[in-house]
Amino acid sequence: MCFLRRPGAPASWIWWRMLRQVLRRGLPSFCHRLGSCVSRHPVFFLTVPAVLTITFGLGALNRFPPEGDLERLVAPSHSLAKIERSLASSLFPLDQSKSQLYSDLHTPGRYGRVILLSPPGDNILLQAEGILQTHRAVLEMKDGRNSFIGHQLGGVVEVPNSKDQRVKSARAIQITYYLQTYGSATQDLIGEKWENEFCKLMRKLQEEHRDLQLYSLASFSLWRDFHKTSILARNQVLVSLVLILTTATLSSSMKDCLRGKPFLGLLGVLTVCISVVTAAGIFFITDGKYNSTLLGIPFFAMGHGTKGVFELLSGWRRTKENLPFKDRVADAYSDVMVTYTMTSSLYFITFGMGASPFTNIEAVKVFCQNMCVSILLNYFYIFSFFGSCLVFAGQLEQNRYHSIFCCKIPSAEYLDRKPVWFQTVMSDGHQQTSHHETNPYQHHFIQHFLREHYNEWITNIYVKPFVVILYLIYASFSFMGCLQISDGANIINLLASDSPSVSYAMVQQKYFSNYSPVIGFYVYEPLEYWNSSVQEDLRRLCSGFTAVSWVEQYYQFLKVSNISANNKSDFISVLQSSFLKKPEFQHFRNDIIFSKAGDENNIIASRLHLVARTSRDKQKEVVEVLEKLRPLSLSKSIRFIVFNPSFVFMDHYSLSVTVPVLIAGFGVLLVLILTFFLVIHPLGNFWLILSVTSIELGVLGLMTLWNIDMDCISILCLIYTLNFAIDHCAPLLYTFVLATEHTRTQCIKSSLQEHGTAILQNVTSFLIGLVPLLFVPSNLTFTLFKCLLLTGGCTLLHCFVILPVFLTFFPPSKKHHKKKKRAKRKEREEIECIEIQENPDHVTTV
Repeated sequence: MCFLRRPGAPASWIWWRMLRQVLRRGLPSFCHRLGSCVSRHPVFFLTVPAVLTITFGLGALNRFPPEGDLERLVAPSHSLAKIERSLASSLFPLDQSKSQLYSDLHTPGRYGRVILLSPPGDNILLQAEGILQTHRAVLEMKDGRNSFIGHQLGGVVEVPNSKDQRVKSARAIQITYYLQTYGSATQDLIGEKWENEFCKLMRKLQEEHRDLQLYSLASFSLWRDFHKTSILARNQVLVSLVLILTTATLSSSMKDCLRGKPFLGLLGVLTVCISVVTAAGIFFITDGKYNSTLLGIPFFAMGHGTKGVFELLSGWRRTKENLPFKDRVADAYSDVMVTYTMTSSLYFITFGMGASPFTNIEAVKVFCQNMCVSILLNYFYIFSFFGSCLVFAGQLEQNRYHSIFCCKIPSAEYLDRKPVWFQTVMSDGHQQTSHHETNPYQHHFIQHFLREHYNEWITNIYVKPFVVILYLIYASFSFMGCLQISDGANIINLLASDSPSVSYAMVQQKYFSNYSPVIGFYVYEPLEYWNSSVQEDLRRLCSGFTAVSWVEQYYQFLKVSNISANNKSDFISVLQSSFLKKPEFQHFRNDIIFSKAGDENNIIASRLHLVARTSRDKQKEVVEVLEKLRPLSLSKSIRFIVFNPSFVFMDHYSLSVTVPVLIAGFGVLLVLILTFFLVIHPLGNFWLILSVTSIELGVLGLMTLWNIDMDCISILCLIYTLNFAIDHCAPLLYTFVLATEHTRTQCIKSSLQEHGTAILQNVTSFLIGLVPLLFVPSNLTFTLFKCLLLTGGCTLLHCFVILPVFLTFFPPSKKHHKKKKRAKRKEREEIECIEIQENPDHVTTV
């Protein structure tokens, strides 16, 4: 019995060994039975996926609702800023703010904004007539509920040596128009109509005022330009599909018209496409809503699905040609589907963790949910639909039918009498097969190149030092990039690059980046404002800001009026009866909340407005200000909150986007550790962990050096990188550790010859399919292109350059295989000598 307990071995050892043997033998046996089942019932496995696609795919075409709430999609779902907004809204409701600053609005609401930019060298202040005409045209628009008109100057030049900082000239002016909707559906509809008319008016005024450049923005502009990417990328995605189909068809072809499988490459890509369409149909039928981030799912699914297609084709080529086609299909499943099942499971685990409640970005969660459905259907369609196509192709090959024209291939004698072009088209490769090459599939051009040229070159002793130096350079740049990671809370990274929103944001960043947005400073508990220590604490908190504060204005009023208000009754009495009744201070009424207890009035809450001085990177500095002010609310005696509508997008964004990658990476690591002693070889898992870590850190560091921020798109690409690296490195590594050749060099050559063709076919198709994304004028697709290009490039570098060299001088050792080989060879030589002695008429062929 093979599981006898060794003397001195623990009892757990025998169970561990039994479990490992069951897995090693049970999984291939199960996949062999699955292949046999598909080969016996190909029509059934071809029909069921087609019916599912027709059923759910038509549902995807009929229902295509877009996601309407951009904040819900890309802002952190659980953030302190949303709690602060609720508290600010309860203290100072919007319907009480008749004429207030932007920071008073606790949601962006309905608004229209316009920047008027003068030509270079001109002064915007000298073009008052054009500004007033624009302003009057906006006010004359119907259905508008005007709330506040705020203006700012940009590109300001001050008068030299001016003590009061007088403005000499300015390049741009910004005007904002807010609408009061209060959440009413009717008013919101009127506001949406007003915004549309506002954008049309700005385009019309731009044509009339050639001396001014107008850049407009409305509240729905971000949502519109976010979904614009899907419309712009529609044609490019189709071109990408055509390129992948062409590449897969050409890479599956051979000069041998019998053994070439161009239609299988084509059908393999179409299999992945219909599985994605079916997954989309299921997603929309279950009330899912489309958003532009889902544009990456076809590329993600294609990278994994075509890997299974090309591996099945390679597995078919490795089977014995003299077997019946049904047995060859079963053997191909037994050889390939174990690894493909493992990698598909890891895809499902990592994206399933990304879809968990721990993910704080709704766009990432929705993407991962859709991706999990796509992976499941992808796996089902590969072994059923594509497996059935493989069965029919194998039957044609066994019956000697042409792989393209599906006609009977003539005999060699018949071909010899035909023209050269006819022989080229109809040749089945019988002339190329020599006596020492029993496998005619070795004539595939990629496999021939790897076997005859690349394997010898990459394992050359003179090439290895340069590969080591290349890896050190790669690791250095990756490490340097990982130290410079920046979060991508800027919503502009997800918009179409030629959209009005991006143009407006670029001009605003250029001319209005010296100051932060107006930050609301809310004191939400009663405070002794008349106390000098409290006054000093407020000044200290507001130091470094330009403050619009009723407190400072009131103190200044008391000082100028020579009024003493050192106690509560005098302070509140003068505030209500004198200060707030003056016309220049009446707007502060909405900043103070009074309560009356008997005959005594109290101030239970108030608010101030702060503006910080910033540099060009305004958003980063605003986040730093937010992170510094919040801890002070806990350490100081004054209880306050700070809020601006933009904080909802900035709050803990970097933590929110990195958590899915950390969870996915931890899941992959946990799975690989748990299966460390259960899979083919423990060192295979060890090398796989090292390879995936190297690829992941490389992609992370290089994308940072390529000016890619950590937004929801790049974080999804990093999750995909984990799986893409496992998808391509796992078969190569496990074949290497199980190889029984004499040396490591021969083992890695064998691994590359066995899996290199499928890896090169898949990565090449994947990278070529990304090229059309370059021509989509969108920041989102450009980020997707750069991240996936780095993913494919780093994976290709490790599979064909780094691992083939490093595995030649690192464990696992092949000495025990060498000893077994010698013993078997010695035994075989003894048997041959005995046969020769018994048969004196034996003739040796030279």
